[in-house]
Amino acid sequence: MTILDGKKVSNDIKNEIAAEVEKMKAKNEKVPHLAAIIVGNDGASLTYVGSKVKACERVGFESTLVQMPETTSELELLKKIKELNEDDNIDGFIVQLPLPPQIDTQKVLLTVDPSKDVDGFHPENFGKMALDMSTFIPATPFGILELLQRYKVDTKGKHTVVIGRSHIVGRPMSILMSRKGWPGNSTVTVTHSNTKNISQITTQADIIISALGVPNFLKAEMVKDDAVIIDVGITRVEDPSKPKGYVITGDVDFENVSKKASFITPVPGGVGPMTIAMLLKNTLLARERRRHN
Repeated sequence: MTILDGKKVSNDIKNEIAAEVEKMKAKNEKVPHLAAIIVGNDGASLTYVGSKVKACERVGFESTLVQMPETTSELELLKKIKELNEDDNIDGFIVQLPLPPQIDTQKVLLTVDPSKDVDGFHPENFGKMALDMSTFIPATPFGILELLQRYKVDTKGKHTVVIGRSHIVGRPMSILMSRKGWPGNSTVTVTHSNTKNISQITTQADIIISALGVPNFLKAEMVKDDAVIIDVGITRVEDPSKPKGYVITGDVDFENVSKKASFITPVPGGVGPMTIAMLLKNTLLARERRRHN
């Protein structure tokens, strides 16, 4: 069994990006600039955005954090997005989700300039991804592809089962794993909360990508020997015996499933660190594209 070590691979990617930035500086070129908008003070979102800012510093990017109060109106947020769209100094930006209830998320994502949409959520970028055109791939799916590639996991002709159909992970993953090329060329089944007899499907899978958000959902008896397991789930589970009072748990019963798997991602330290690394990679790509336009 091989651990797909997202922490290690994300560090490698950050080092590669930092080397690219050094080359840009040596040529007196503008370095990539990533901005993030956060509305409100959701604890998990603040932590996540904070680690994005730190990652920018580490690779030599410029970064801007725009913090807006919980009471921000949709109009105020759309105005701020328009500012970032028109700011030539900013190469890419993200709007941290979830947004407060008074704001229509769909409307917000549609307002982001597709050429700066380093999250890959805009319908134009999603559509290009579905059509195998060059675009920004959403960071988490992009990170999973990168892990499969760097660990030389064979995907051709394999049966991939995706658990979950979110627009951020499940659905893009199902499209990417069936595309021509590698990682890809696999036969994909998408399962979700309404799927009946899910175990019958998962026990046939060569590769399982679980993005459900239900702790320890995938049990050893649901997995065949030598399956490749990608765990995207990340949930805080209360545990009074731990110093923080909780543990971070994935969708997979790691202890038991890992005994059967050929490759598996840990939680934490698997897909999570890859997401930020690929967001940086998309920002580098945005900078390069803007330079050539």
